[in-house]
Amino acid sequence: MRTPPASALLASDTTGVTPLTPSAATRLLVLRNYTVYRAAWKLFLSGFLEPVFYLLSIGIGVGALVNGFEVGGKEVSYATFVAPGMLAASAFNGALLDSTFNVFFKLKYVKLYDQMLATPLSTGDIARGEIAWGQLRGSTYAAMFLLVMLCMGLIESWWAVLALPAVLLIGFAFSAVCMAATTWMRNFQDFDKITLVQLPLFLFSATFFPVDTFDGPVRWVVECTPLYRGVVLCRELTTGTVSIESAISVVYLLVMGLAGLAVVRRRLDALLLT
Repeated sequence: MRTPPASALLASDTTGVTPLTPSAATRLLVLRNYTVYRAAWKLFLSGFLEPVFYLLSIGIGVGALVNGFEVGGKEVSYATFVAPGMLAASAFNGALLDSTFNVFFKLKYVKLYDQMLATPLSTGDIARGEIAWGQLRGSTYAAMFLLVMLCMGLIESWWAVLALPAVLLIGFAFSAVCMAATTWMRNFQDFDKITLVQLPLFLFSATFFPVDTFDGPVRWVVECTPLYRGVVLCRELTTGTVSIESAISVVYLLVMGLAGLAVVRRRLDALLLT
């Protein structure tokens, strides 16, 4: 029996490889991250406890000194006002941490993405997989925090069942944009710029006090920030005061996430394929 030449066998093996579908590639990268982080579960616990401590200290502690605020014509306690703001912030912080520090380390130091591109994975697969993981981490924090809100009696409407999809959207938007920003970072000193953006967003996105505290142009700037849109969405859902503001927030965050995803793919092409 005649043995086929090696070149023919190589061609047969090459044509026999079935490329991964986008969903299968995303699932594979999420599974990879899950396997790595399974031994580092304490990191997830710390990310969950931070907003809980803020809620207990500010929402409950300071709340004892504040009568409450009006949301959509409805009077709510200060803790009920702050809790959905912390819900949005927990999704924001979880997505930001995973899509900046971790992505930078994989991209610049361990060259993990270069190794992935030696497989059937593409830069688009890497972008979707990492963004999906960052979104999953942020939404996990938010989902656990949502349970805390429920146990503390800080949810006042059945609209709150949509809060989980809302935090998924928040996580997607921030994961995509933060990963896109990370592709321009040159060293760890550049992360000071992330903190410079993160802290003002956390403090001044109507998380702890109403946006009408600000006047004129300052208020317009705050209303255009992404975390404010997430806070508005979560607050209206958990208090049952849903309005057109929620629809605006959904469109805003969706466009933000899709734009970030497109930029990430272009940047990975420029960094890894040239």
